[in-house]
Amino acid sequence: MKPLIQFADRVLGLAKKLEWLPLLVARLTVGVEFVSTGWGKVHNLDKVTGYFAELGIPAPGFNATFASGTELVCGSLLVVGLGSRLAACPLMVTMVVAIVTAKKDELHGVTDLVGFVEWTYIAILAVVAVFGPGFVSIDTLVGRALRGRVGSPATA
Repeated sequence: MKPLIQFADRVLGLAKKLEWLPLLVARLTVGVEFVSTGWGKVHNLDKVTGYFAELGIPAPGFNATFASGTELVCGSLLVVGLGSRLAACPLMVTMVVAIVTAKKDELHGVTDLVGFVEWTYIAILAVVAVFGPGFVSIDTLVGRALRGRVGSPATA
């Protein structure tokens, strides 16, 4: 039994040392996706505005510009890890709006909801908002500089 406990301790120790990695992967995954979609929307605002009008979103021109800019700017912030917790929040709102407007006809229950890619983005963004961007981020560098010390991934 003792070797099993020692093995479990080693595995958990390794997992603790690598906890920064899934946060980095999550942040980069959604960040790159939002930069890509935001860039596309910014460069096709007329098309996005028309789509928003079809969905019945009020002030479609304003909201198309706002959503496009939000995706591009907040996605970029997530990629570099700057203001990550704050940047995740408006992106979650845009995904909720996407579900309520563009996906409403496909939503018949919880299993439909959790099957939407927008829901997956909300879940990943919630992890970033709650746990932060991880060790490999500008947020961590700024935090360490403000505290005047250099920490390890485990203490940052």
